[in-house]
Amino acid sequence: MQKPIDDAALLAALPAAPDLAAKVAAWLRHLRLERQLSPHSLDAYTRDVRQFLGFLSQRFAAPTTVAGLVAIAPGDLRAFLARRRADGVDGRSLLRALASLRSLARYLERQGDGRASAFSAIRAPRLSRSLPKPLNVADAKAMTNTQIREGEARDPWILARDAAVLALLYGAGLRIAEALSIRRKDAPIGARESVTILGKGRKTRSAPVIAAVRAEIENYLKLCPYALTPEGPLFVGAKGGPLSPRIIQLTVERLRGALGLPDSATPHALRHSFATHLLGRGGDLRTIQELLGHASLSTTQIYTAVDGARLMEAYRAAHPRARIGASRE
Repeated sequence: MQKPIDDAALLAALPAAPDLAAKVAAWLRHLRLERQLSPHSLDAYTRDVRQFLGFLSQRFAAPTTVAGLVAIAPGDLRAFLARRRADGVDGRSLLRALASLRSLARYLERQGDGRASAFSAIRAPRLSRSLPKPLNVADAKAMTNTQIREGEARDPWILARDAAVLALLYGAGLRIAEALSIRRKDAPIGARESVTILGKGRKTRSAPVIAAVRAEIENYLKLCPYALTPEGPLFVGAKGGPLSPRIIQLTVERLRGALGLPDSATPHALRHSFATHLLGRGGDLRTIQELLGHASLSTTQIYTAVDGARLMEAYRAAHPRARIGASRE
C-alpha cells in the first residue's frame, strides 16, 4: 500500500516558489493515483525534480516559479545534466531524470501553465548498453545455500528467509521488489506451482515456482517466529515488519565475500542468471520474455549476446583449430 503524499512536508522540502511547489505536489498525486506509479518510481521522480529545482535556485539565485520553469532555456537543462554527469551519475539515471522533468512539464502544459519547450528540445543521453553479468550455475546455487552462512550470528529463520528470497530471484527470475511484494496468502508452497506478482508498470504476471524454491519458502515459514497475516507480506524483517530490499542487498554483499565472487554478483545478477541459464538450456526468447515480465522482446534479446559470448569462449577453449591459432599468436 502506497503512503499518501505529505503535502506540507513536500512543500517545505522543495527548493521552489510556493506556486511551483504546489504544482509539483499535485503532479505527484496524479502520478500516484491516476498513473499508479510504484513507490520506488515516485521516490525517484521526486528526487529528480528536487535536484533540478535546487540546481535552478542556485543558478538564478532565487526559487523557481511556475512561469520560470516554463521559460527555462535548453542551455539551463543541458547545464543541469552536465552537472549531474560530473557528479558521477550514469546515463541511465540521467535518462530517468529527463523523463521525470518531461512528465512534470507535460502536466503543467495540461494544466494551462504554458509549454516548456526546453524539455523537448534536449536529446536524451545515450546509453551504453552493457551486457548482463550472470553467475555460473554453481555460484548461483551456492548463494541460496544457508550452510555458507552458518558462522554468522543470525537467527536460523533469518538465514532461511534470505535463502528463500534469493531462491525466488534465481529460481523464478523475480526482481527483489517483486519477491518482497508477495503476500502470505499467495505464498507458492505445497502443490501451488506458481505465484502471481505485480511487476514493473504495475503489470501482473504469473511466475512458475519449481519444487526446490517452494521447499526454501516452506522452510522459512516453518522457522519464522511471527504469525504472518494472510494479507500481509510473506517476507518480514527481524522485528516483524516488511522486509527492506537493502537487507537482501547486504546479505548478497556478505555472500560475495564468503564465496569470493566479484562485485557484479548482485541480487539482480541472479535474475540475469535465471534468464541466461534458461537460454543456454534451450529456452526460447518468447517464453523467457514472459517469465521475466519484459514489455518488449528487444529487452530480452540482450541475453542472446551473453549466451553467444559464452559459446565463443567455449569454442576458443575447446576447438583444435582455435587452440592452434592461439598458440601461434
